[in-house]
Amino acid sequence: MKPRKNKKRVPSFRKLLKTSKVKLDNKLKNKQFKQQSIAKKYRKEQRKLRQAVKDVTSRTSVPLEENKKKHAAEREEEEEALPLDMMDEDDLKLMEDLAQKASFVTRDLSSVEPVHAKKRKQESVIDRYEKMPRRMQTEPEKELIHLLPIKDKSGIIPQTMEKPVISVAQNEEEEDTEEMEVVEESCEEPQPVLTTDELLIQRRRKLQEKKRHIAALAAAILSDPENSIKKLKELRAMLMEQDPNVAVIVRKLVMVSLMEIFKDITPSYKIRPLTEAEKHTKVRKETQKLREFEEGLVSQYKFYLENLEQTVKDWKQRKLKKSNVISLKAYKGLAEIAVKCLCELLVVLPHFNFHNNIIVLIVPLMNDTSKLISEMCCESVKKLFKQDKLGSVSLGVVKVISGLVKSRNYDVRPEVLKIFLHLRIKEVEVKKDAEDITAKKKFMSFKEKRKNLSRMQRKWKKAEEKLERELLEAEASESKEKKLKLHTETLNIVFLTYFRILKKVQKSPLLPAVLEGLAKFAHLINVEFFDDLLVVLHSLIASGDLSYRESLHCVLTAFHILSGQGDVLNIDPSKFYSHLYRTLFKLHAGATNDDMVIVLQCLDVMLTKRRKQVSQQRALAFIKRLSTLALHVLPNSSVGILATNRILMQTFPKTDLLLDNEAHGSGLYLPELDEPECCNAQNTALWELHALRRHYHPTVQKFADHLIAGAPAEGSEALRPDLSRRSGTDLFETYNMKGMTFNPPVASVTPRKKDKFLQGDSFLNEDLKELIQTHLSEAAVHRPLDFAKHLKESSLS
Repeated sequence: MKPRKNKKRVPSFRKLLKTSKVKLDNKLKNKQFKQQSIAKKYRKEQRKLRQAVKDVTSRTSVPLEENKKKHAAEREEEEEALPLDMMDEDDLKLMEDLAQKASFVTRDLSSVEPVHAKKRKQESVIDRYEKMPRRMQTEPEKELIHLLPIKDKSGIIPQTMEKPVISVAQNEEEEDTEEMEVVEESCEEPQPVLTTDELLIQRRRKLQEKKRHIAALAAAILSDPENSIKKLKELRAMLMEQDPNVAVIVRKLVMVSLMEIFKDITPSYKIRPLTEAEKHTKVRKETQKLREFEEGLVSQYKFYLENLEQTVKDWKQRKLKKSNVISLKAYKGLAEIAVKCLCELLVVLPHFNFHNNIIVLIVPLMNDTSKLISEMCCESVKKLFKQDKLGSVSLGVVKVISGLVKSRNYDVRPEVLKIFLHLRIKEVEVKKDAEDITAKKKFMSFKEKRKNLSRMQRKWKKAEEKLERELLEAEASESKEKKLKLHTETLNIVFLTYFRILKKVQKSPLLPAVLEGLAKFAHLINVEFFDDLLVVLHSLIASGDLSYRESLHCVLTAFHILSGQGDVLNIDPSKFYSHLYRTLFKLHAGATNDDMVIVLQCLDVMLTKRRKQVSQQRALAFIKRLSTLALHVLPNSSVGILATNRILMQTFPKTDLLLDNEAHGSGLYLPELDEPECCNAQNTALWELHALRRHYHPTVQKFADHLIAGAPAEGSEALRPDLSRRSGTDLFETYNMKGMTFNPPVASVTPRKKDKFLQGDSFLNEDLKELIQTHLSEAAVHRPLDFAKHLKESSLS
């Protein structure tokens, strides 16, 4: 066989030169590395040896008693053997000292614990040290440092320079000096403590720097949001500020700054995550850039909300992390700012991602013990209800509130349920006729058209359906139907919460809020629930467990139900009329007369709006009792009552017989009777108006004069438009004296003033003021019927 030819090409001289140079460089570097490793290993062994020697010398040897005896006998023999008389005392002392120092070599080490217990037992430190090769101290070797090469016509010329290698002894000396420096630094005295002024100046300087940094980042993000996601991340990282001097203020500033930034750069649509197919699809650079911006924005927004949530949770749980630099007292301020940011984002960004998560965070805080946080959350939810036009956001909030009330076993603050009063619900889906119950006619399918219609008819039908679809889009009927559907579902959840409370916890402090809510939305309740609801309301009133305000709410709710869809029902509400007539004199006559608003609303719904179902006898009884009530209440309540009487006298014209002193019919007026139909109110007169003409409040005087004249709409006795065109509730709120204090002196009434008052003569306002306040004493406030009876008898005499 022929020998194979060597196909390996002979390398050129240039290549050999290059490879040899590389090999030499590598060989040199390996040699240097080996020298360094050997020197390092040698230093390590020397350090261990020194440590071992220190450990051995530090231990005090405790020889046994036998060893002590042996050593003592040997020492005596040596003393006898040695010619001590030929040695000086100094030399003898020196030899004894040397013997004591060398005792660690001669003594028995078997009874002492080994120096390095973790090392191998068969090999000691001294044996390892003896086996180590000795090296003579030579001249320091040179180390080459490679510099940048130079290029000329001949080619590239490498450059190097020599660096002396530090010897082992020098390295040990450097280590010893470093250790000594560390010890000296540790032994140095601490730096002087800064004064209070210097600390304040230092803190102010740091705070200014942080503020400038926050402002610069925020300005950069707002100027170019798409290219500033990294800066947004940097700004969000400042929420974890660790400098204890400025940590609290910096975190607060960053929270508020990020909230304003997200309000400005967030788009007006919800960002959804990309599917796998969309991720692998090639798109334009602009689209890819927009996707990256949206993904980064959603990510940073999520992390920001998580930081706010964690801040609130740490404060609620009184939890302080070990690595945190903020005290528990400062956490409350941080939590308040976090809640404020969450409330603002709840109102401003209802369309963006994670809005439901914010709702879940805010709603439980409405029931918080902190009044400030609770009010902030309630106000934000009110604003959200006010601006929600479609109803989807309101539905989400109502669901969370209903779940919260049920989970807390109805032990929540009344303000949580009063939020329902701010819902913008005016109409819901109510199926009244058979046309509403039947399903809407749908468009014909293609198979139905082909089966039932000819070709020309199909063509016309297609054009008609297209036109109908366009008309539906123009009318926006679909959005209206969606809105009604959302409102219906929301109201069902609200009524479900109300009915649960009425059924299970009737003595709960939530009952006034429930009754007030039922009164507002009673016209939207399904007719099927009316009978049961009225029975429940009457049983609540009859139980006697309710406060006066709660009973008024029950009456108001019942008549709201009957004034809406309840008109078609045959229900007699006489029990509610009797209850209100009986409890009118229980109204507080002092400064806390806020219940008067509910009384005026009840009178408007019971008498004015149901004028066709109210008898004349009932109207006369209410007008008479209201006039008596106006004598011993505050001026704003008197104005509201007289305005209501004016409306009733205009609504029921035959009630003007109360302005006449003659009796109309048989029987006597019985003011103590609680049934308005049987008290014979037609046989009395409105003598209270004569006393009210001399009231110290000018508006009360005007109303009294107007009613005495028969409440005319025109003429000299007619009221001004600003008084005649307003309801009693509005006038009560206008002349409200809440917050004002008036303590008149109790003075005696002279006989002359009393005679003038009973005769109807006019006298000064000061005298009137004194007389009215005198009669409004304990007897007037607590026994209004006796007071009225006394005035009536005096006037008749």
